[in-house]
Amino acid sequence: MTGEKKSSGMTKKIIIALVIVLILSLGLTGVFYYIRYYGPNVTNKQEYLYIHTGATYADVYKTIQDEGIVKDTAAFNVSAHNMRYINRVKPGRYHLHPGMGNRRLINMLASGSQEPIQLSFHNLRLKEDFAGFVSKKIEPDSVSILRLLDSDQFLQQYGFTRDNVYAVFIPNTYQLYWNTTPEKFFKRMYANYEKFWTPERKQQAKEINLTPVEVSVLASVVDAEALHDDEMPTIAGLYLNRLKKGMKLESDPTVIFALHDFTIRRVLNRYLSYNSPYNTYLHTGLPPGPIMMPSVNALDAVLNYKKTDYIYMCAKEDFSGYHNFATNQADHLINARKFQQALNERNIKK
Repeated sequence: MTGEKKSSGMTKKIIIALVIVLILSLGLTGVFYYIRYYGPNVTNKQEYLYIHTGATYADVYKTIQDEGIVKDTAAFNVSAHNMRYINRVKPGRYHLHPGMGNRRLINMLASGSQEPIQLSFHNLRLKEDFAGFVSKKIEPDSVSILRLLDSDQFLQQYGFTRDNVYAVFIPNTYQLYWNTTPEKFFKRMYANYEKFWTPERKQQAKEINLTPVEVSVLASVVDAEALHDDEMPTIAGLYLNRLKKGMKLESDPTVIFALHDFTIRRVLNRYLSYNSPYNTYLHTGLPPGPIMMPSVNALDAVLNYKKTDYIYMCAKEDFSGYHNFATNQADHLINARKFQQALNERNIKK
């Protein structure tokens, strides 16, 4: 009996020991599982992880390694494989939070839960400037954006040309995803253009015998002429008067745009004969397209222009940015001489 008791006691000890080992193993496995999937792993070295369109898991993993996104890349790699992320890579701009675990990070990447960007723009002079600016905010480069804006085939679908497409872009702040394609970007801008041109605004344009695109073209001239927003309605009214009378606009900024020399401060007579459809000293009517991105204030200034008899204007000789207006050429010549004299006194020759 004594032997049997000893044997039974030994068996119990072995069982207890096995149970303890099992519990410890399960505990260690749980701890290991927690550390691998839930433990903090994302560093504070980068605020965003950018995954380019067409990237593979190998590309993503290399970026994570090269940029020090996580502390334990091996643990991330094992987790990514176990969670089958390697076949679910989605492009985008992903906001990283220091201390994120692998599971949270991989779920975010696999679901494409990226953070949208804020894109604000206004008063950019050229399409090239605009394409360059936008390309710094989203994935497509300036070449691909500009190629789309110069594509007659694409623009015809929306009723625009490469000359007047700049009218689509209404200055504002937009939310969009970093990996937005040039086509989707344009559609987003066009949707806002349609929203801006309400039935009320379209009716106002109709009342002054202009299309929405023509309003944008004239607004770009007004914006280029006006240093102060409060003068825009008067300038808009002056140019509408000239259009109604069949007079040339004779706007200096259109000549500068035609020459593409934006360092010019004094438009000399020799510039006025430069052969370009944008030169409103040579051609009657509006230029083929906007000469800059018109502001919303300029657009509304054209639609709500100030009614006057003015058909001439000249910058004030005090260089305040305001203009002297005239209803006849004689008064305009007096104003022009004052300004020319002020330019000569400041030795502004070009």
